[in-house]
Amino acid sequence: MPRTVLCAKFHKELPGLEKPPFGGEIGTKIFERVSQQAWDQWSKDVQIKVLNEYRLNMGDPRDYKVLVDQMLRFLGLEDGAVAEVENSERGRRQ
Repeated sequence: MPRTVLCAKFHKELPGLEKPPFGGEIGTKIFERVSQQAWDQWSKDVQIKVLNEYRLNMGDPRDYKVLVDQMLRFLGLEDGAVAEVENSERGRRQ
């Protein structure tokens, strides 16, 4: 039976990750408080959209911090606005 967590994003008990997604305090926090479903949404979809939409350069420490902050906000581990990445009107000429 998979381990469950009270998911910080979805506010209900859901299957958790099998292991922390990466080392350190943030990886541990994600492992303990984020469901596999929420992590998959971030890692397989939203993360790429944030990188592309805001043209983040992972070689720039400031841009890396922006991505980490957005990850924590999206996953419900920190308060704050989540970047808008799905606006069908953006880029359209009027």
